[in-house]
Amino acid sequence: MKTGNILKLKTKHLDNNIVEYTLPIGDEMIPLNPIIGKEIKITFDGVINCIDTGKVIKKSFGQGHSWESFTTLAQCDKCIFQPELCHYALGTCRDPKWGEDHCLQPHIVYLANSSDLKVGITRQTQVPTRWMDQGASFALPILKVKDRLTSGLVEIEIAKKMGDKTNWRKMLKNDLSDIDLLETKKKVLEEFASIIKKYDCEVLEDNIYTFDYPVEVYPEKVTSLNLDKKPEVSGKLMGIKGQYLILDCGVINVRRHQGYKINFEY
Repeated sequence: MKTGNILKLKTKHLDNNIVEYTLPIGDEMIPLNPIIGKEIKITFDGVINCIDTGKVIKKSFGQGHSWESFTTLAQCDKCIFQPELCHYALGTCRDPKWGEDHCLQPHIVYLANSSDLKVGITRQTQVPTRWMDQGASFALPILKVKDRLTSGLVEIEIAKKMGDKTNWRKMLKNDLSDIDLLETKKKVLEEFASIIKKYDCEVLEDNIYTFDYPVEVYPEKVTSLNLDKKPEVSGKLMGIKGQYLILDCGVINVRRHQGYKINFEY
């Protein structure tokens, strides 16, 4: 049994396209792929620590933060979720140094298939981590831009013609739409040529990423498990996809439970 506060699942994209998962718990890292198909038990003891300050909190915000951290940290600001609202240039960034290190860096505009076609953006250094966190089966980087604000401005234009959200239930069922990402890229480059030119985007070479998740059986019906409502969960670990543990009794979003102190038995 391992005991400690958990953080989001760590991923590694192996050469054979398999996604390798580890669970950070306390000061340890638990390899999860070897225990697929085995019984596990998760017990939440009621303690939540802010992942920023370590402070004990009654409720977490923004996937593991205290209210104070959530309302003051740059990484929790609204522009992180809506990059087109970046306000660094206005001099109102919550933490200019953090903004320079994370937002004023090259970003990628991409197409992905997690359930349906979607357009998204990510910092260049987050390739391919971002797609594994989303549970994407296929991803295709299409454009490179100078910073997060520019990527957001490009994304909202393209999103007028296609989705920019992942249907997490379809993703967990592995219910994928039949999408030709290369053909879609061609159409995007043609239809949004003026936008691409306006924002000085670099068109990237074709390079489709493929992700094979360690799942024995995908659920036919997705039941979400919340440790606040059900502090003890046990069952067979059927697989892992995105930030979800797939058990035979339901699914747990690990990232949503960051900072929770748990006992993990396997």
